[in-house]
Amino acid sequence: MSQSHEGHDHAPKITNDNQRKVLIAFIITFTYMVVEVIGGLMSGSLALIADAGHMLTDAGALALSYSAFRFGQRAADQNRTFGYLRFEVIAGLVNALALFAIVIWIAIEAIDRFRTPGEILAGPMFLVAIVGLLINMLVFWILTRGDKEHVNIKGAVLHVMGDLLGSVGAISAAIIIYFTGWTPIDPILSILVSVLILRSAWALLRNSLHILLEGAPENAKPEEIQNYLMSAVTGLAAVRHVHVWLITSGKALATLHVQPKDGTDPRLLIKTVEAELAKRFDIQHATIAIDWPDSPSDDCTMGEKPGEHTDHDHADHSETGDHTNHDHDHTGHKH
Repeated sequence: MSQSHEGHDHAPKITNDNQRKVLIAFIITFTYMVVEVIGGLMSGSLALIADAGHMLTDAGALALSYSAFRFGQRAADQNRTFGYLRFEVIAGLVNALALFAIVIWIAIEAIDRFRTPGEILAGPMFLVAIVGLLINMLVFWILTRGDKEHVNIKGAVLHVMGDLLGSVGAISAAIIIYFTGWTPIDPILSILVSVLILRSAWALLRNSLHILLEGAPENAKPEEIQNYLMSAVTGLAAVRHVHVWLITSGKALATLHVQPKDGTDPRLLIKTVEAELAKRFDIQHATIAIDWPDSPSDDCTMGEKPGEHTDHDHADHSETGDHTNHDHDHTGHKH
């Protein structure tokens, strides 16, 4: 069984729509960030300055996301056989770290403002915050049209949500200061907004790290795959060595060994397993090995429990979709 990898394509799906949305969001965000910095300095509002700082981080994150989409569309090559899909996940990780950094900065500024409160012009602060709220609503609407579950888009959306909260906080602070003159509300609301941003940052960080650490998708745990295949596929005697991970958001890969029952056509069995993986778990790319009944058992080298699995050297390999029955010698891997 020796076929070349001609046509073996790991190129990402077209992301032009996401890419365009991120670019538009960057232009709007960066432009208004400049306006908000000026408004914050003129009014003396920490809430506005903090929100402007957050928007500066947003602009950088959106620029990084745009770059990730551009790099992510590059074709796979001999050195990176899955292409550059992970650039998008790395961008999500950097976005999360940027959110943590801006939260720390806001907290430090708030503490300093408590110690040395200054004059705040509620009128200009209110007007700038209102415009900021409208701008952030527009950017949020742009980013949430379509594929908002993508880790890169999700990271940008979380940044904008933080900006929305920052704008609401600044508006509230301006109203309270205007009617009561109580300026400590400005740093207090800044801290409250920071806590909400921190929660979103942690969720994004956890998701990005999960993908980078080859974590299994929530809907496709190895045990679930094994149990489902055993119940759904006739002619299947055993399922072993199940490994499943995400190369990027929404793109799951899997490797597994299957043992056919006596009299079962191995090729037909593989095709059936492929179809079930795609239908039930949305796994469009899987490498499937055949374990024969007389193969000697061996320990799995990828962290599974000893004595449960068979030797990889006694298996025939196939892959899902267009990748069935491919030779696994990647020296002939063509794209």
